Amino acid sequence: MTTPLVHRRDLGNRSPELALWERQRNRKPVHFVMELLAEAMGVFFYVYAGVGATAPFIIGGILKLDGLGSLFQIGWGYACGIVLALGVCGATSGGGHINPCITICFALFKGFPRKKVIPYILAQIFGAYIASLLIYHQWEVFILEAEAALKKAGVYESLVFTPNGTAGIFALYLPPGQTYARVFLNEFMNSVFVALVIWASLDPTNALYPPVMGPFVIALAYAAAIWGFAVPAIALNSARDVGARFAAMTIWGVGAAGGRYAAISALTNIPATIFAYYLYETIFVDSDRVIPAAQLEYARIVMNHQRFGSAHHHGDSAIRDRNEAETASSRKLSVIEYENTRV
Repeated sequence: MTTPLVHRRDLGNRSPELALWERQRNRKPVHFVMELLAEAMGVFFYVYAGVGATAPFIIGGILKLDGLGSLFQIGWGYACGIVLALGVCGATSGGGHINPCITICFALFKGFPRKKVIPYILAQIFGAYIASLLIYHQWEVFILEAEAALKKAGVYESLVFTPNGTAGIFALYLPPGQTYARVFLNEFMNSVFVALVIWASLDPTNALYPPVMGPFVIALAYAAAIWGFAVPAIALNSARDVGARFAAMTIWGVGAAGGRYAAISALTNIPATIFAYYLYETIFVDSDRVIPAAQLEYARIVMNHQRFGSAHHHGDSAIRDRNEAETASSRKLSVIEYENTRV
């Protein structure tokens, strides 16, 4: 028996003004703007939770206040931000990239429209920038108190643009004693570690990671990387790094730029994620595996969005008629085909 398709509108009508807006919202140019807003808000969630958890840790260290924050808290902050970002924003932005390296990989390997890459990345950076500025203003009184303590101790100039300084709440800096080679290795390996988990979560044959578990598994990978390797310096997300760095430069000036380390923290995760894709595809992908029911149901939900055209039909009759349906001129476009058609 084929499971019937039930759309949200089947459960009840929206108010007339919202129904009118929704008809416009699902027009392709307007929906693209909604995708960009969803990407920006997704990164906002990620940064707001993660950097928000970092602020008390840094300020507490400067003011010698025990228990105000911890690395464990920061890891969970970013993890919660990822789960909330994907849960709230993912459906609108096409799954929730929330990271420029994922957008780039989707364009290279998954059919994501390349014309959308730059706007998506700019939206992601903008989300991190706004979140960082908001966090600064929410914590401003305590940040200024911490800076006054640094000035009183005569170490403000030497500490402000370090991982333990107030600007280090937002921008990432080279830890004392670290070399560029070591921080590159740290960034690359942790980015590969996280990316492998992302590709495993997106593998439609992975029975142990059903779609509903994806956000939690990915969030746990980020948290584990932070718990184990944040002290030697990692960024993991170019949008978080660049957006928050721009915010730090807005607040403290060009001195907050971070020097040569800024390029390592902003760019390393991109080739690392591409490398992880090839690594996963080479070692772990097996086209003879069966796709579990949970993944099929998720694909059914995505493909039957009415914005893409008339609904797919599933069941034995649909399987028998698949070849005819694929050659029919009126067939429903796939999501990738639809997204790559002209606006």
